[in-house]
Amino acid sequence: MKTMGVVNNMKSLCKRIFMDVFILSTLILVIPPTMFAAQAKDGASTLIIAMDDYRDKVYASWLGQMVGNFYGLPYEFKFLEQPGPDTFPYGYGSSLERLKQAGGAFSDDDTDIEYMYLLAMENYGTAPYYHQLAETWQHQVRERVWAANRQALTLMRAGYTPPLTGHQHFNSEWFQIDPQLVNEIWAVTAPGMVRYAVQKTDWAARITSDSFGVEPAMHYAAMYSAAFYESDIENLINIGLQALPRSSRFAGVVEEMLALYRTYPNNWQMARQQMAGKYAKRFEYNQNSWYPIDATLNGACAILALLYGEGDFQRTMDMSVAMGFDADNQAATLGGLLGIIGGINAIPESLLFPLGKQHWSKPFNDKYINVTREDLPDASIVEMAKRIAEQGEKVIIANGGSKISRDGEILYHINKDARFTAPLELPRAPVQFIEVNKTTDFEFYPLLHHQTLDYLRFSIIDGELPSGLKLEQNHIAGVATKPGHYQVTIKAVTPGMSMQQQYEFSVHSENLASTAVAIIHNDRDYSREDASIDLLRDGIRNLQQGLGAQQTFYSEPQTRAPAAPDSYGYRFATPQRMSALLFNPGYVLEDSGWYTTFNVQYLNAEQQWQDVEDLIITPHMSLHNNKYLQGKVIDHLIRFRPVTSSAIRILGIPGGTQPDDPGKPKQFQTAISELSVHQY
Repeated sequence: MKTMGVVNNMKSLCKRIFMDVFILSTLILVIPPTMFAAQAKDGASTLIIAMDDYRDKVYASWLGQMVGNFYGLPYEFKFLEQPGPDTFPYGYGSSLERLKQAGGAFSDDDTDIEYMYLLAMENYGTAPYYHQLAETWQHQVRERVWAANRQALTLMRAGYTPPLTGHQHFNSEWFQIDPQLVNEIWAVTAPGMVRYAVQKTDWAARITSDSFGVEPAMHYAAMYSAAFYESDIENLINIGLQALPRSSRFAGVVEEMLALYRTYPNNWQMARQQMAGKYAKRFEYNQNSWYPIDATLNGACAILALLYGEGDFQRTMDMSVAMGFDADNQAATLGGLLGIIGGINAIPESLLFPLGKQHWSKPFNDKYINVTREDLPDASIVEMAKRIAEQGEKVIIANGGSKISRDGEILYHINKDARFTAPLELPRAPVQFIEVNKTTDFEFYPLLHHQTLDYLRFSIIDGELPSGLKLEQNHIAGVATKPGHYQVTIKAVTPGMSMQQQYEFSVHSENLASTAVAIIHNDRDYSREDASIDLLRDGIRNLQQGLGAQQTFYSEPQTRAPAAPDSYGYRFATPQRMSALLFNPGYVLEDSGWYTTFNVQYLNAEQQWQDVEDLIITPHMSLHNNKYLQGKVIDHLIRFRPVTSSAIRILGIPGGTQPDDPGKPKQFQTAISELSVHQY
């Protein structure tokens, strides 16, 4: 697919480059004392913070996140059915040895993506384009990635860019905790700019998530940004509430947690029990996923931990662990928040120097050691915090603030009413498969919570849509009636900017699979009575249609390597002309369910299986054994030179990896949810 994204307004582009690249050389204004206010009055649009204070708070926040991450890691998913015991403090546990071996702090998914985002801001500006962040993800994230993050990454590798990578039509884990892990940096670099921080976090969270799945991260962003001038815990929680959308699901959850705290001020176990009874379970939206990493559930845990922690760092860490589930996430996020509020003095020395000051002269030996990501350089923690603060300075000045000097002290004037304007960008997508006479709805430009279509206009400037489809605002929808390959270029226009992108649609004739007399699987024919495998042709192939794990067929596990090929196909009563297949693997398993080789064969005149010619698969399949890069619920359009035959099949060697539990065997198998067959 040819990308045609072009920002046409040079004035806006030049302004952005000037602000991001040259802001550090901005003239520092010297103002008289009469123009200076130590702090903003209620209702004032300007906040003031000393540069040294801001940098100290950024440093303490970064340390606080690392403390919480390491503190919670040994207890991650340890307390599910019941809360942790109240034998406080829990301590670093097994993290202590890891810190000792690393000689300082080590990377984990609660901090390493933020570090990636710091590098992206330094390379591309304080608001990188989605496609730049997608390139960063693909280069640096190759393992140790889970849930919505993993699905977003595999969608990137399939040719999608955000926000489609987090869209609930494509990302089966859009409601999970992931955006709560990785987006604090957008608020740390927007001190006192609550609306800006929330809107930017919503934008960044769409890389992996959607709808109410991003709301806890937005709430955290409001608290983080406000914590630079507000220290009261309940006030911060309420600021977060006010920042959420009116229809917010998580706003109701936060209010429930506040009510539980007021009802049981001295009984956190009872509050946790009632919270878990309502949210620690499967709902309609997460039937195919693991509920302990649900965004709403873990967001509720964080609010309770923050309330019962009562602003004390050590107690908040212990409450974060005791609430259970994805405990290190809550501990890391709240550790960063309390670091902003109280600075480094709020963090107990024993947590900053877990091996004692006789071993380390600075917190965590002033070392951040990369053990998780590709090309992520080790760094000084002090320098990382300084670099984050430098990005914050750019954000402040680029959004109506200024940098001033008074009596030898550098101060920031902050426009607390600043709003975030996301870079105008139409996402990329691989060719979209369409079957004639089937309803299609492709939302190519999903809206953020604060966005409307009032100032956005879309038009087709080149090519034409398939007959029966129409451009309806930010959707392409309808019922295609004629097979063919179509390309259209869509232009988006908003005041001051425009952007264009090309999309491809491959429309195919009706599915022949329903007319097959048998399904072929590993040289055995199955009739319609075999319901477990007949789902291959039930027409349910994507998340919009309700595809779930129950609509996925798994082959018989093999334990010997190399594994024998797995095949799936159809046998017809009479020869059929065929030139295209649609393969969707459905819900691959954590440690198996994918192909490591792949081919298409048809039965020739001699009744022998023969390879098709000119095989093209779009998007490409991940034919390797890295479980972290195996996508699920992704359509693969398979095209080849037309054949006429009474049978056709796909086949390849199944993959599998050793489960984390060494007591479980390594198994090889494939997963499949849909295999359709088309003449054209």
